[in-house]
Amino acid sequence: MSNKSNKSKRIRGTVEMVAAMLISGTIGWFVVFSGQPIIQLLFWRCVFGAATLLVVCFLTGALVGRLTLKQVGWAALGGVAIVLNWLLIFGSFSRASISVAIAVYNTQPFMLVGLGAIFFSERITATKLTWLGIAFAGVLLIVYTRPSAAAYAGPASAYIAGVLMALGAAFFYAIAAIATKKLGDTPPHLIALIHVCVGTVMIAPFADLTNLPTDYRAWRDFVVMGAVYTGLVFALLYGAIQKLPTHSVGALSFLYPIFAMVVDFVAFDHRLKLLQFVGSVAILIAAAGMTLGWSLHRRKTTSQT
Repeated sequence: MSNKSNKSKRIRGTVEMVAAMLISGTIGWFVVFSGQPIIQLLFWRCVFGAATLLVVCFLTGALVGRLTLKQVGWAALGGVAIVLNWLLIFGSFSRASISVAIAVYNTQPFMLVGLGAIFFSERITATKLTWLGIAFAGVLLIVYTRPSAAAYAGPASAYIAGVLMALGAAFFYAIAAIATKKLGDTPPHLIALIHVCVGTVMIAPFADLTNLPTDYRAWRDFVVMGAVYTGLVFALLYGAIQKLPTHSVGALSFLYPIFAMVVDFVAFDHRLKLLQFVGSVAILIAAAGMTLGWSLHRRKTTSQT
């Protein structure tokens, strides 16, 4: 009964993680087409995200009960990390292109697995390292081949800065994930609510609140960013993080650049070059291998007999 329950929990977590990655894969397109200043977009993302999550928490009963001071501290740390993550990844879009920035950003599973070993004593096996190595090779192929339909025309220093910003965003995402893991069975909606409340306080001093937009489209963008890309995605993502082992969360996160490249093709007609396609396939195979627990050593033994 326990094994059946654990299996059901992992399946649900996998579905939630895939859905979160699918929606998140369109965020680069949304940020570019909204045309909103990053600080303004992030501030209202936190405001409307908090409003959405407050309703979700009320309806699901997540507001009932009390958090310890230690739990609030971990949640606040995760909120700070998430805000820094947003600032860096959104800033990298204009410097290194959406596809390259997102591909580099998805080196975060390596950081996540490493932090999981440090904080949770999770064993890093040779098989996990092999799958991560294959996925990392796929990410390198994607980064090496710049998008053909959006050639980068800025200075090399700005491109390198964009890559470094994406790496920094990956690191802060891993920190936020570890902080979430530390909260145990705390409702994910409540964790997300604390995160966006922390984000609102962090960004408010830098937001322009004296010249509010009068355009309907601007407010529409703010609401969508808060309700969908924050409220819904956070609930799915944090729910998955609490149901899945750290290495599975890391593996499924590799789906993010794949979805983002599909959006690039549909929205911008950016066609994948050969190396980008090979890299994408490598990432998907590695993600499946880690999630399903495939053993490379067993495969070798079977093929020789």
